[in-house]
Amino acid sequence: MKNIIYFDARDKKSFDFERYAKSLKTLADVPEKAIKEALKKVDQYENMHVSVLVELGTALLAKYGNEDIAKKYFESHDQYFGGKFERLRRITGYLVGTLDRWNDGKKAEERARVKHSVNSSIDDNERASRLAEQAIARNVAYAA
Repeated sequence: MKNIIYFDARDKKSFDFERYAKSLKTLADVPEKAIKEALKKVDQYENMHVSVLVELGTALLAKYGNEDIAKKYFESHDQYFGGKFERLRRITGYLVGTLDRWNDGKKAEERARVKHSVNSSIDDNERASRLAEQAIARNVAYAA
């Protein structure tokens, strides 16, 4: 059984798929198949930090709902990310917080892009190596 860790390994709770799916479906029409597919990324881990679920949920809500719903969902869970955090997007060299002033073509470009999370300013190989070491040491999945 997979566990969710909120702040500390001592506060882990059993993951309830039905509850997670219901929480996303109240905000947008997210298919269960899409949720299960997104969770396959962390299947190999016994424990996962709640930030993983927030990141996955935010991506699903942006895809099946809209950016405003995804932003509200993310902001309602910002306590798991160490405080206030603004989602930033880099599209063709521009860093922006919202897409509200973009034309349809630029919004379509943003939707078509592969999404990557940003953990720090270190290079990708070093970050991947550190995350792999942490995951092996703790058997915990973190947002990658």
